[in-house]
Amino acid sequence: MKKCAIYARVSTPDQRVDNQLYDLRQFAAQRGFEVVAEFTDVGISGSKARRPGLDAMLRDGRKRAFNVLIVAAFDRVARSTKHFLGVVDELDSLGIEFISRRENIATDGAIGRLFITLISSIAELEADLIKERVRAGIRRRKLEGLPVGRQRMDVDHDAIVAARLGGGSLTQVADMFHVSRASVVRWVREARQTSPALPTSIQPIYEYSEEVAA
Repeated sequence: MKKCAIYARVSTPDQRVDNQLYDLRQFAAQRGFEVVAEFTDVGISGSKARRPGLDAMLRDGRKRAFNVLIVAAFDRVARSTKHFLGVVDELDSLGIEFISRRENIATDGAIGRLFITLISSIAELEADLIKERVRAGIRRRKLEGLPVGRQRMDVDHDAIVAARLGGGSLTQVADMFHVSRASVVRWVREARQTSPALPTSIQPIYEYSEEVAA
């Protein structure tokens, strides 16, 4: 049985890696792999070449702790083609097979390597085009004298926290104050950190699925 490692990443602290990990564990089981390590980076952009989880994965790879690495998608590893191929090349030099679940690509053959190079190049081109469209939009708004950037939200954080701790579900509170569920979770977490006396559980309404999704 091949020894397998999992790498998962999310870009913001409000996101969770749980869904990626669950899917990749199932994927590994279907392939008959033994998962011996899981590496994660939370709240770190894929544009950063140095990440704690990614660095730890490569260190263990150099120690031959596993011989297969699976990820949810190419962009979980890196945003730039140069960095992505650098990681894949190092894994290949160590004899570690790289598998991307979403793209259904593995590096155990020449065709897989060719697809990885082509797809990662297209992904980088798409990201560059999006950035250029954003810059064009910003230039247009400046020329028209319109505000640029995220506008301040005039919301009552205390009221949101009170509504949530009072038993309101994430969806109810978010809809009531016209904010995202992730924002509700973040503000409640911050309130608990600054005020330890706040209750740690939410009664009487508890929506497990929404908490996990947040």
